[in-house]
Amino acid sequence: MADVVMPRLSDSMEEGTILQWLKQVGEDVAVGDELVEIETDKANMAYESDVAGKLIEILVQEDETVPIGTPIARVDGEGPSGSAAGPVVGEAAINAPQASSRDGRIKASPVARRIASERGLDLGELQGSGPGGRIVKADVERGASSAGGTASGGPRTEAQPPPAGPPEAVPGPAADTPSPETAKGEVTYEDLSKLQSTISRRMAESKATAPHFYLEAEVDMSRLVAARAQIKAEAKEGDVVPSFNDMVVKACALALREHPRANGAYRDGRFELYSRVNVGVAVSAKDALVVPTVFDADQKSLRQIAADARVLAQRVRDGQITPPELSGATFTVSNLGMFGIDSFAAVINPPQAAILAVGAIAERPVVRNGSIATAHLMRVNLACDHRILYGAPAAEFLARIRTLLEEPLSLAL
Repeated sequence: MADVVMPRLSDSMEEGTILQWLKQVGEDVAVGDELVEIETDKANMAYESDVAGKLIEILVQEDETVPIGTPIARVDGEGPSGSAAGPVVGEAAINAPQASSRDGRIKASPVARRIASERGLDLGELQGSGPGGRIVKADVERGASSAGGTASGGPRTEAQPPPAGPPEAVPGPAADTPSPETAKGEVTYEDLSKLQSTISRRMAESKATAPHFYLEAEVDMSRLVAARAQIKAEAKEGDVVPSFNDMVVKACALALREHPRANGAYRDGRFELYSRVNVGVAVSAKDALVVPTVFDADQKSLRQIAADARVLAQRVRDGQITPPELSGATFTVSNLGMFGIDSFAAVINPPQAAILAVGAIAERPVVRNGSIATAHLMRVNLACDHRILYGAPAAEFLARIRTLLEEPLSLAL
């Protein structure tokens, strides 16, 4: 008899929620069969069994959350069970669920099920917008809204006490002054998703444990702007035209190869230095910030980086990104320039040593040879963990990024 334990399905996973058992007690299980669907901090995925036999007991029920390594089922067979210390499950194990399971049970997130129950909504009447048609919280809220927000289907609100006395008893303008309990109006509550909870925890941990310091620089992107315009003009149908962010990723990757500390981490009282240069690219997803990874960015051409980044961004927006694609980054680029933000300071993505915040490219006046001219300038801000990346080396690293961006040929366009 073998125990099946809650597996580690991503590098940051600490616990998992059982969404649905895909095998029932008494059924035969073969190696590679989809056994259970699990919600992690990064994605929902079907876990494939690595033991064969008969499923004789389910130890953790649906919608229950347990730490990695906790036994969740028993199989009457032999072979290795899932291990909390084992490798992260690869992309082949990821399976976007369909709206209904093979036994007809409607697929919905635990939060969606709870809210639907509280509001008296039938999940069978809702259209799922999550991966594979899964019903998520937003679908339930839309259903509640279209139902007219009945007493059982309206938003969860905090009961407000009645006024202490009739308005006539309070003279003058004070009669229109709300009490502290009602001053904010109706209060609604929104539960965090597992991804949002992980982001909040990791960002708070980063600011609390990593001594941040910041370096700012202004990059003259004029030559790069001209080079990209030429690439775009000469591009054929179907060609990938690198974005300015792709160029920043490439410049960072080349600079990281030359500055190992910037491509490392401080962990458990020692430095971790990585042989691969993997750049995470922050992508805005619905109600969250997701950071997929461009692996070996220092060895890839600019066009290959551009192609990879587009595929990853689309997978994030489609809800199809997998844990392996969100793991392994050694440095992060966060760009808010497309929103018209000139400059900002980002929070380090732990345990990385640094993160580069990129602002908008804008044409501004500059002084050249004693005369006023214009240039396309971009402001960047490097947030550093002072435990591994000190002031002077960090300044040299940022200066190298600027040099690479100001010399387009150095990026091997």
